[in-house]
Amino acid sequence: MPTIHVTDRSGEEKAVTVDNGISVMEAIRDNGFDELLALCGGCCSCATCHVHVDAEWTSKLPEMSEDEDDLLESSDHRNESSRLSCQIELSDDLDGLKVRIADED
Repeated sequence: MPTIHVTDRSGEEKAVTVDNGISVMEAIRDNGFDELLALCGGCCSCATCHVHVDAEWTSKLPEMSEDEDDLLESSDHRNESSRLSCQIELSDDLDGLKVRIADED
C-alpha cells in the first residue's frame, strides 16, 4: 500500500496511504482534500485535478499522453512538473510520491 504526500494550496502537507491501482486523483479526493475538484471523475477531460509532482518523482511517472498534455496547455499554472492526477496510477513503485495541488485556474 503506497503512501503519498499531498500538499494543499495553503502549504499544509498530509500523508495518505491507499490501495494499489487507484489514481492519485482518487487518493486525494477520497481523503478530504476539497481543493481538488476532479469534475470529470478521472476521464482525462477537464484538468481540474492538476497537481505539481515533486522533481525527484517526475522521471518515475508514466509518459504524459497527448490528451493530458493538451488539457494542461489551458492552465495558467502549468510548469515542468505539472500532471493530471487522474492519469497517475498508484503502485508500490510510487510509495513516497510527493504532489502539490495546483492553483485553480
